[in-house]
Amino acid sequence: MLGAQIGPDSGFRSLFPLRQICVTDSIHVREEGEEEVPVASGHDETDLGFGRVVSQNSRGRFLSREGHPSSRKYGLGSQWAERFYLRALNARWPEFATWMVGGILLVNGVFAIVYRAVGDGAIAGGGEMGLDDPFLRALVFSVGVFTTVGTGTMHAVGPTANWVLIIESLAGPITLVLAGGLLIARLTRPRTAIRFSESAVIAPYEGGRAFMFRIVNMNPGELSDVKARVNLVWFVEVDGKRERDFLELALERSSVEYFTLHWTVVHPITADSPLAGVTPAQLAASEAEFVISLSAHEETFSTRVTRRASYTWDEIRWDVKFSNIYAAAPAGIIAIDVDRLSRTEALPEGTTSQPAALESLPRGPRPV
Repeated sequence: MLGAQIGPDSGFRSLFPLRQICVTDSIHVREEGEEEVPVASGHDETDLGFGRVVSQNSRGRFLSREGHPSSRKYGLGSQWAERFYLRALNARWPEFATWMVGGILLVNGVFAIVYRAVGDGAIAGGGEMGLDDPFLRALVFSVGVFTTVGTGTMHAVGPTANWVLIIESLAGPITLVLAGGLLIARLTRPRTAIRFSESAVIAPYEGGRAFMFRIVNMNPGELSDVKARVNLVWFVEVDGKRERDFLELALERSSVEYFTLHWTVVHPITADSPLAGVTPAQLAASEAEFVISLSAHEETFSTRVTRRASYTWDEIRWDVKFSNIYAAAPAGIIAIDVDRLSRTEALPEGTTSQPAALESLPRGPRPV
């Protein structure tokens, strides 16, 4: 059963090397009624910055499939302005343009209603412009004031209408400056568009098995000096207690200088790997999550960019391998088909869902 307690006789502990956790007599400061939690002594950097107390008490994945953290901070207020700004930066262009144009039209529509509410004589002129509809005339007048492009032959009549005009003439340029600032920020902000394969795989690798996933740069801009880091987060049994452990996985190669095509990130499962001897059932019982962090040099803006993602145990496929991603191309050109990024080929049952003999070999040089 997923998430069940794993007893000492289950064989789970013997398959996974565990880190020794030294505990002092110090106790975490707690609120009334809160359970006392020992604090690990020494400096521990394996928890990825979440903190050991938090990581032991939390459930579920740490990062979403797209790399967004699942954590929340309370006591900071609504922060609606900051959240609106970040959402405006991260929105897709069609969504951003729709909200910007729609918002400006909505504000001008409100001002047009205010002008109409003042009275029929609040706006004079506009007859020679063919604006016979009162609301349309008020809307055109409002847009002219709001955008400072001018109102033609129309003008406000009366003190109330002119006060509304003054307020709109101040609010309009400020709103347009803010909207322009968002537009410039979007255009000048370096972005990454690294696509991950839909699932990671445990596939055959050099006589054994390996944990693999594939990535590709979807932007036309070039990335270089790409570095990858993969951490395994799972539950293990320590002194009869089920605790969450963090382990960094050694990669076949942790960086590539040129990222013009795709990259298959590989963690070989050897006798030294934390995944040595693991089976699908054991990975599910441990509620494993593979947390991935990428950093790269973005050449268009000459700056470093980052990208995060994660795969949970149920997003790992066994007894498969990635399909060939290369495509036919003219002589002298190497090409890939991005649509094949996540394609896999089925292998005989038990090919990788059962431990390989290589994983039980003693440490030292591998046989050739």
